[in-house]
Amino acid sequence: MTMADDLAITSVLKESRSFAPPKAFAKAAHVGSLAAYEKLWKASVKSPETFWAKQAKEHLQWIKPFKKTLEWKRPFAKWFIGGKINVSANCLDRHCVTATRNKAAIIWEGEPGDTRVLTYQDLLREVSKCANALRSLGVKPGDRISIYMPMIPEAIIAMLACTRIGAMHTVVFGGFSSDALADRNNDCGAKVMITADGGWRKGAVVPLKVNVDLALEKSPTVKSVLVVKRVGEAGGKITMKAGRDFWWHDAVDSMANTCEPYAADSEHPLFLLYTSGSTGKPKGIVHTTAGYLLGATISSKLVFDLKADDVFWCTADVGWVTGHSYVAYGPLSNGATILMYEGAPNFPDWGRLWSLIEKYRVSILYTAPTAIRSCIRAGDQWPNKYDLTSLKLLGSVGEPINPAAWMWYRKVIGGNRCPVVDTWWQTETGSIMISPLPGAVSQVPGSATKPFLGVDAEIVDKNGKPVGKNSGGFLVIKKPWPSMLRGIWGDEARYKEQYWSQIPGVYFTGDGARRDKAGNYWIMGRIDDVLNVSGHRLSTMEIESSLVSHECVAEAAVVGRPDEVKGEGIVCFVSLQGGLAPSDKIRDQLKAHVAKTIGALARPDEIRFAEALPKTRSGKIMRRLLRDIAAGRQSTQDTSTLEDLAVLANLRQEED
Repeated sequence: MTMADDLAITSVLKESRSFAPPKAFAKAAHVGSLAAYEKLWKASVKSPETFWAKQAKEHLQWIKPFKKTLEWKRPFAKWFIGGKINVSANCLDRHCVTATRNKAAIIWEGEPGDTRVLTYQDLLREVSKCANALRSLGVKPGDRISIYMPMIPEAIIAMLACTRIGAMHTVVFGGFSSDALADRNNDCGAKVMITADGGWRKGAVVPLKVNVDLALEKSPTVKSVLVVKRVGEAGGKITMKAGRDFWWHDAVDSMANTCEPYAADSEHPLFLLYTSGSTGKPKGIVHTTAGYLLGATISSKLVFDLKADDVFWCTADVGWVTGHSYVAYGPLSNGATILMYEGAPNFPDWGRLWSLIEKYRVSILYTAPTAIRSCIRAGDQWPNKYDLTSLKLLGSVGEPINPAAWMWYRKVIGGNRCPVVDTWWQTETGSIMISPLPGAVSQVPGSATKPFLGVDAEIVDKNGKPVGKNSGGFLVIKKPWPSMLRGIWGDEARYKEQYWSQIPGVYFTGDGARRDKAGNYWIMGRIDDVLNVSGHRLSTMEIESSLVSHECVAEAAVVGRPDEVKGEGIVCFVSLQGGLAPSDKIRDQLKAHVAKTIGALARPDEIRFAEALPKTRSGKIMRRLLRDIAAGRQSTQDTSTLEDLAVLANLRQEED
């Protein structure tokens, strides 16, 4: 969808009830009232430089103080100019001079059930040894290190080790293919790779080192590889190339356990993260040091109301930005205890997720709507088996969460006592941009509610003019913020065109949204996922929410297909609740339900039943594959991140 489209997005999702913060929670919260939030937010957008300077001084530890808060030459920003800082020192060293040094930094459980606990002092030692090993391999500040790992502590150790010596890391999700890995290595010119012999997923070994070997046949810049022995003999024979490949336990464990942190400029490049889903040239989002760390740190503290005794579990893989900001940097900068889990949430059964919460007394759970809906379909009997009373707060991330799933999450998992923070943000934004502060803002099922501090958001038409309440439009950010992307690696023109030229003068998010009468933001999904039906632009997310609100539906994905009369037809892929068999009766009921809850213009042209929907290992539905199926065309999309290729084959078979 381009900005040349003249029609506004038709928004039809109805408001549902709101839930005020529990009084006891609000009383103890970092921000404990709507008045306090509004006062902070208004001050932060009125005088952003004053606000962010104060936050940077309070929340970060500087090697050298910054002299100037912001230099803004649209679309290029520099934050905290003249300052020197180190990310690993903020995440580790400053905690190791307090009693926090003996506190668990990482509680880890592997899929087979093996466990490890690393205190902050342990983690500092391991990071220092890894940093020294990288230096011994010739890594210098600014060099790029490619990390392709399972969800094991060494993944975070490797990330922090890069930051300790000023190297940039690019973490590649362990589900990506060797070709995707090679593309990313070549785009950034990676010098060293860090991987494992394999990882565990649903009882099987993911052959990471085999994929690395294939990728390195086409990655000439990579000179050295560090390999963690994770699966051992279960992974079969591993080839180690002499002079290039080194076992982690040989190269790292023997190193000195102290390493002086590099004094990085505030704008020193911290990491590259490639956005997924594109069939074109990989798009490496560049984040820098101080601004990104501040965004991750303050949002972790306030959005999740982090306290010293919390056990924080973000279920994301570190290969995604959520894993960067809310598995690693944000929580660790705050001195929190994080839980890491290696495997699938439904292995060996659907009780695994909930058993981990009970076992480790998790207090904050942050996961994706698709994971929530999958758990709904598995049945309430699974979470009901376990003691989930340790939970104090629930979070949602990755895509808009439909109201029905939100309500189930609050009731069944949160026991009707936990605030639910529905967060909106992007790889490009670095940290959470729209979300309720749980002690201050009433939560509304399906809405991300209010902008975070310092975030000046607006909903506009194609000319940049603000739209009225309950009118759909394009979500933009009007002012720079510290954790914003600094560009696309090696492609300044693409950065300007994609983010700063669609609507001149503002950051274009690529998402549709609306704001209700109470000022709450409702994210309507990607502009690319908006359907143009008979001149009306409809959000696929809202149609999906309508379908999932029906008692028969567990999960739904909506896509468009070409239609000579209407422009686009509406095709719905639906998974039914357990025990229900597909039928024409249910199909007719669902079409009528959508027409009733939204309007006749949104009545689906076709409903296809599916046992399961094609998802990535991170739980996102791959709608681009469904578009190809709906249109009856052969797909050329990359399917390397699919959790289960059989799901796609079954959908194709049903089509035939």
